[in-house]
Amino acid sequence: MDLNSASTVVLQVLTQATSQDTAVLKPAEEQLKQWETQPGFYSVLLNIFTNHTLDINVRWLAVLYFKHGIDRYWRRVAPHALSEEEKTTLRAGLITNFNEPINQIATQIAVLIAKVARLDCPRQWPELIPTLIESVKVQDDLRQHRALLTFYHVTKTLASKRLAADRKLFYDLASGIYNFACSLWNHHTDTFLQQVSSGNEAVILSSLERTLLSLKVLRKLTVNGFVEPHKNMEGFLHGIFERLKQFLECSRSIGTDNVCRDRLEKTIILFTKVLLDFLDQHPFSFTPLIQRSLEFSVSYVFTEVGEGVTFERFIVQCMNLIKMIVKNYAYKPSKNFEDSSPETLEAHKIKMAFFTYPTLTEICRRLVSHYFLLTEEELTMWEEDPEGFTVEETGGDSWKYSLRPCTEVLFIDIFHEYNQTLTPVLLEMMQTLQGPTNVEDMNALLIKDAVYNAVGLAAYELFDSVDFDQWFKNQLLPELQVIHNRYKPLRRRVIWLIGQWISVKFKSDLRPMLYEAICNLLQDQDLVVRIETATTLKLTVDDFEFRTDQFLPYLETMFTLLFQLLQQVTECDTKMHVLHVLSCVIERVNMQIRPYVGCLVQYLPLLWKQSEEHNMLRCAILTTLIHLVQGLGADSKNLYPFLLPVIQLSTDVSQPPHVYLLEDGLELWLVTLENSPCITPELLRIFQNMSPLLELSSENLRTCFKIINGYIFLSSTEFLQTYAVGLCQSFCELLKEITTEGQVQVLKVVENALKVNPILGPQMFQPILPYVFKGIIEGERYPVVMSTYLGVMGRVLLQNTSFFSSLLNEMAHKFNQEMDQLLGNMIEMWVDRMDNITQPERRKLSALALLSLLPSDNSVIQDKFCGIINISVEGLHDVMTEDPETGTYKDCMLMSHLEEPKVTEDEEPPTEQDKRKKMLALKDPVHMVSLQQFIYEKLKAQQEMLGEQGFQSLMETVDTEIVTQLQEFLQGF
Repeated sequence: MDLNSASTVVLQVLTQATSQDTAVLKPAEEQLKQWETQPGFYSVLLNIFTNHTLDINVRWLAVLYFKHGIDRYWRRVAPHALSEEEKTTLRAGLITNFNEPINQIATQIAVLIAKVARLDCPRQWPELIPTLIESVKVQDDLRQHRALLTFYHVTKTLASKRLAADRKLFYDLASGIYNFACSLWNHHTDTFLQQVSSGNEAVILSSLERTLLSLKVLRKLTVNGFVEPHKNMEGFLHGIFERLKQFLECSRSIGTDNVCRDRLEKTIILFTKVLLDFLDQHPFSFTPLIQRSLEFSVSYVFTEVGEGVTFERFIVQCMNLIKMIVKNYAYKPSKNFEDSSPETLEAHKIKMAFFTYPTLTEICRRLVSHYFLLTEEELTMWEEDPEGFTVEETGGDSWKYSLRPCTEVLFIDIFHEYNQTLTPVLLEMMQTLQGPTNVEDMNALLIKDAVYNAVGLAAYELFDSVDFDQWFKNQLLPELQVIHNRYKPLRRRVIWLIGQWISVKFKSDLRPMLYEAICNLLQDQDLVVRIETATTLKLTVDDFEFRTDQFLPYLETMFTLLFQLLQQVTECDTKMHVLHVLSCVIERVNMQIRPYVGCLVQYLPLLWKQSEEHNMLRCAILTTLIHLVQGLGADSKNLYPFLLPVIQLSTDVSQPPHVYLLEDGLELWLVTLENSPCITPELLRIFQNMSPLLELSSENLRTCFKIINGYIFLSSTEFLQTYAVGLCQSFCELLKEITTEGQVQVLKVVENALKVNPILGPQMFQPILPYVFKGIIEGERYPVVMSTYLGVMGRVLLQNTSFFSSLLNEMAHKFNQEMDQLLGNMIEMWVDRMDNITQPERRKLSALALLSLLPSDNSVIQDKFCGIINISVEGLHDVMTEDPETGTYKDCMLMSHLEEPKVTEDEEPPTEQDKRKKMLALKDPVHMVSLQQFIYEKLKAQQEMLGEQGFQSLMETVDTEIVTQLQEFLQGF
């Protein structure tokens, strides 16, 4: 591409590519795509985005195309890779002028230079770092800033490389430029501190921006640039606390609502990030900083020193620093001190010297009495947006950056580490709060709320120190009954507190009293109290000591109140939460929920419709439906008008929501099938979704196979006639590429189809059976797969003899062998691999299947007679149990209609599918036919066919020990 002639054309097409008109935009994008691999294209782009007179949007697009080109074509081995000559020109052009006036474009240029540096620096681009170092020294503000911005992105990118050779290169780079980076940072920091008093906001901001960028560079070098960092950077790291104090003091003279303040806080946070990253990556190198870090953090967070200068994010960072030091595994000695390293013992000694009784007591008291107190803002939010308040309170994944969750995590960690010291302190705080609190004294109410919060968080540590059962009866239960509006923070805190203790120490006998209290609180006037009560209810029913009989008297009231709460709340997160509680209750009481779910069943379709834009809420609805179907059993058929379209949508991979709903949708589909009393046209129709799901071969494949099995058990004839052809095609494709475990799952479906429908099954899955036969003949090496092959073939041989004959004939043609010879090979392999079969049912099936070949005058079968008898005797050993009263043997696998298993309270009642499987088992030869009797009849028939002498000759081929065992089993026949 000739630069001069091409520039105008490329510029014109780039201009068209910024158009809002798709008719202009699309052709331009296609043209640019074609030029991507043309030599000289990126040189043209460089000329365009460095030309400051051109339109900003066009230059922006040129930078983006250049950046994408680095990803695709810069590596030497890439298809259509850029030539070395062009890359040399481009590298030189990128660092000629650091004078980009537009911030966003400057950042993109810095990023793309860093991308090239990742691939070429230092070997192909040795001049990059020296050029950057020289450029950050210039007096021109714009050039200096852009060079510093690029310096940061290059350092950040090189620091992120993880291969050993790349790490070594970065160590070399860091040791070469570290002193310069320190002096650069000190220079910009001093300049900023001098200019703060000037009051010139533009000058202060410009200086602060350079300070921030130089500190970002220094952070990457400090944390990632040295094998033994403590030997290289004592000056910077030990000086960081003084610098932090200076910046915190600056905050007094900078207003609270301007860009400077925002940048200042970012710089202060960056200081703390350097310390946190360094501690995380180099805990032993951090040891000399433990004392200073703790002193600094504790003084600013837990004493008056921080008043007027600290801000929330900074307090959070300081708390994270304390927490990381307290919890750091590297600083914890072994139980046997002598086994600990000197570095660990040194760090532990510093920690112990710092965390004295007075210090720990002060931290504990300040956390509880200061940081745990509900603030005015929180109380206002409670009143104005109760649902928002409950979501904020949980903290979610943002605990690192949110003050309340962070203080609670710090409290838990410190209390766990120093519980012997802090337990008496917390018990004393509890002791001072016995009895009711004056509702007019809001401060006293908030203090009690904070202490109760601490007692809940420390529940596991306080196990031996608090008689919770007595405290519950004498103190907490009466507090729940105070209905004054001002007491609602305590009502909410007490029910939360009980939830924290429920799995720690709570006598089962007290649960009815708690259920009574929960019923009352679910009718509380305050929404926050009701939501918290629902959470505690979930923890209570989830607990392993939960007893259904204690809960049932309260079930109707609670379910009704929870349903009313679900209707009242409006936020997606809260609806999800209440739905989870309802799901949990339904799951635990199972079938006993049936009388009370009418209202929920009517409401869920409306909620599903309203939640069209909220996929996570829909996931919660799916979970509720899963438990609802399990609880309703066969009655869930009444839900089909709503249920089946929900399953249809959730499992349709052509619908965008399937990304969120598929896993729960498949689970719902499965439980619907398992609990369905009969097939319906609509339920059968949903199976159209299965073929694309099998093509996905995702982690949900196991559930898909369970669903297919569910259809086979539910209505094998209709299902197989409708879908077996397509299913067989999918299975044949899957078997080519699936894992061993996947092959077994596919073949189990085929095995079930043969078991349920011995006539139709083999016909429908006929294309797969040669694959199975071939696997047996060739001696499949995976025992689990071989066992499944033999299970499938055993079903065909035993239950559909004519189909087996036609299959044998087909395979004889394929293998170009005689049928008898092939049959003999199969029996031989079957006998040889019998040990691959571990399931007793399949072992008995093998014996029955091979015995079904008798009586026979076929010389090949008679030749394998010994093996058939060996397998039969093995089968007898598997299934025969001796009756101690009569001394006779009985086949333990035989089942009768009279046997009805008793279901205990802890067990799930049988599903409709369980009942179908039981009925199927009653027709299954494995459970219908006595192996003992079958052997006797087959041997008698063989004897009659051959005559006494011929039969005796046949029996002589069997080992005498096997014959003796056989005779013992057949006594009485």
